[in-house]
Amino acid sequence: MRADAQRNAEKLRTAAAELFQERGLKVPLKEIARRAGVSHGTLYNLFGTREALIDEVVADLAAHRLGEAAEHALSLDEAGEGFAYYVEKVCELQATDPAVADVVSGRFPAAACLMAICGQAQDAATRIIGRAQRAGAIRPDFTGQDLLLFFGTNALLARAVADTAPDAWRRQVAFLLDGLSTRAAQGPLPAAPLTPQQIHDVMDRLAGTP
Repeated sequence: MRADAQRNAEKLRTAAAELFQERGLKVPLKEIARRAGVSHGTLYNLFGTREALIDEVVADLAAHRLGEAAEHALSLDEAGEGFAYYVEKVCELQATDPAVADVVSGRFPAAACLMAICGQAQDAATRIIGRAQRAGAIRPDFTGQDLLLFFGTNALLARAVADTAPDAWRRQVAFLLDGLSTRAAQGPLPAAPLTPQQIHDVMDRLAGTP
């Protein structure tokens, strides 16, 4: 890559990282090019697709933040505390970093690195849930798909009230954690959990909501 192309690529990485974190991964590519001070065509010539740019500038950051949350949750002696920490931390990341909120949704299947991180995060969440259930801290019929759906609705809530009630997500998390406690369980749930495909469809619909 020529020196001028390298400079342009670095400008685009910086601009993309800023705008993705400010507004999420669906920010128009023209705005990224404009902030970087290059043409729209230059962005496409250097990166080709939105997904390639996402993998270039967001994947490592998302992997670090989500991995750190899971690692700390699993390190806590009390499995129930670890589960609560993980839920609260991921919801906090969704509320404060729109890019991470979009990563958790797994809505960019062509971004290979990003999807690998989503898979790792879901595996970690399954371990955290299972650990809490084996300890008798949360009800045994809660699944990873249930948690993913909760994260999807939390991301929507956090984005909708970011300017007017930025801490509203904390109330919903408190209700979830209280409701999952084995002390609060009042018999079987009235419906089965959604399938992975149903969760995927719901995430797409939530993300398309204005």
